[in-house]
Amino acid sequence: MADYKTIIYQKQRKGVLITLNRPDALNAMNQEMMSELDAALAEAEKDAEIRGVIITGAGGAFSVGEDISGDDGETAWPYGIPKDTSLNATYNKFRDADRKDILGRQLYRWQYPKPIVGAVSGWCFGAASWLALTCHVTIAGDDAVFGQPQVRHGANTDFIWIALAGFKNALRYSLTGDHVDANEALRIGLVNQVVPKGELLETCFKFVERIALVPPETVKINLHISTMGLEMMGLRKAWTLNSELASMARLTKREEFNKRLDDAKAKGGLAAFLDARDGPFQPEPFGPKAKKK
Repeated sequence: MADYKTIIYQKQRKGVLITLNRPDALNAMNQEMMSELDAALAEAEKDAEIRGVIITGAGGAFSVGEDISGDDGETAWPYGIPKDTSLNATYNKFRDADRKDILGRQLYRWQYPKPIVGAVSGWCFGAASWLALTCHVTIAGDDAVFGQPQVRHGANTDFIWIALAGFKNALRYSLTGDHVDANEALRIGLVNQVVPKGELLETCFKFVERIALVPPETVKINLHISTMGLEMMGLRKAWTLNSELASMARLTKREEFNKRLDDAKAKGGLAAFLDARDGPFQPEPFGPKAKKK
């Protein structure tokens, strides 16, 4: 077994529990974590004793999404583009990174030959929501909160929200970055089940143990019937277009929207940036920030 630094790999009860483990950063997903998750999934795929994979987060949060503490400042002309960098070159950079970091990983998990179960407790934002929702089954603790707040500073949604929640439900949250609590996520189809947070992992492992009663070849074939069928209906094409448009979304920053956020981050760090970004959207419609203080 590999020596992981940002995840915990625990083989047990016919499956494996993979825990995102950067609790001091609310499990923000940096390149090291994403690469280690790739390696852990590859390890579990080869292990015949493992019949299902459970992905969760340490410290009371699934993950707040991509680590933006060192986010670059490249944006659309005329705001922020370095003088020696063309808009086309910047677009290509973002597109290629999205294809590698997001699209490639989504398709790998989607085509994975063993069931992947997302066990979501606490914050599950941005790219972490895409990770949780592209698991074959997603079970939420009653404290789970989903969202894509990155759209508020010039970034993209992901088509998995539309595929699961439907056009109108997904747009309600994808166009604003608003929060979705566990019960709302269940209502619109983002998750399979909501359970008390203290019962989350037990519920997930009981499901994996039930899967283990079915022949592994049967499970693999039935996974492919479901996932490949959706691909034939257009999911892969939608995700590929998603990757192209995601790069454009990251280049849509404008001075009247983004300069105050950049100034806040320069003066007060990431916490000040988040306060400046999310403050105008309070109170959130659902979740722990739904009520005015």
